[in-house]
Amino acid sequence: MLKTVFIEVTINHRKGQHLSAEERYEIEIRLRDGWTTCRIARELNRPYNTIKNEIKRGTVALYNGKVSRYKAKRGNEVYVNNRKNSRRQYKVLKVKEFLNYVTRQFSGDEKWSLDACVGRALREGLFSRSEIVCTKTLYRYVELGLMPIRNIDLPEKLSRAVNRKRIRENRRVLGQSIDERPFNADDRSEFGHWELDSVIGTKNKDEPCVLTLVERKTRNSLWIKLADHSAEAVTTAMSTLTEHFGDRAGQVFKTITTDNGSEFAFLDRVGFLRGRIYYAHPYSSWEKGTNERHNRLLRRFISKGSSISDYDAESIMIMADIINGLPRKILNYATPEELFDRELDAIYSLHPAMD
Repeated sequence: MLKTVFIEVTINHRKGQHLSAEERYEIEIRLRDGWTTCRIARELNRPYNTIKNEIKRGTVALYNGKVSRYKAKRGNEVYVNNRKNSRRQYKVLKVKEFLNYVTRQFSGDEKWSLDACVGRALREGLFSRSEIVCTKTLYRYVELGLMPIRNIDLPEKLSRAVNRKRIRENRRVLGQSIDERPFNADDRSEFGHWELDSVIGTKNKDEPCVLTLVERKTRNSLWIKLADHSAEAVTTAMSTLTEHFGDRAGQVFKTITTDNGSEFAFLDRVGFLRGRIYYAHPYSSWEKGTNERHNRLLRRFISKGSSISDYDAESIMIMADIINGLPRKILNYATPEELFDRELDAIYSLHPAMD
């Protein structure tokens, strides 16, 4: 009894590899021998379309156009010419004015990010789209050394991810949990919801620190230098800050979310803030990630391990002004300062005082 055996043959074509000069001469010889395109493709273990397109590119007219024939030499010439033309063409010279603008905004007092330069230039109509390059291209220009900006000058690009600490259960929450925070604070739809933290320099006991607040909707930062890292210093600073806004402080500070650091233990003692303070879960700093992100921006000016005593209060406020003047992609390239001022104008001009 005869048995029919079916053998499945799988041909693994080489993809992504250009034809070699030897393969082109092989094609020329096989065509002269009368081979079909399909048979040549199988012989060379190449996709059918690769061989078909190569024959089309390398075919020349002979005998006053009466005969068309593939020539390996012609195919190779076309290939070399196409490779020359396929090199990436950079627009550096065409967008020179824009690159100068980016360098000024990045290197000057503004210290804008590359993306902020692109977005703000378009938002304000400083350049047309044909006169600029996109953010990705700017980063590539930095990589290639086509701009007077180096990778080391891009702090966010050099940041490294770190493992989050294991959540431990033995640390108590100082007050209301973030789980109880109003929904309007979670979705950033309403102005007046803040995140609070502190930044230290050296670990000396009497080392000054910076109290950092960020409004969640506008991303506007307030940075205040404190004499030390104590709960008394934090409470006094928050009391002074809220008094600055007078009878509208309740509309400016609707909620404040912070961590369980001991320096934040007495915040409920600040008048109207009682009942407005919410605490993240222990060892869960990402729950107030906007503030953590802005603390990294502070580190552009004061590196870890540097003493904050080297900077006066006015200098730290100027640093905050610079950061608040950075256009943000998430804000459609408006600046936090612009949006914050707009919200304050609305509070002081349209709404009655509220407690």
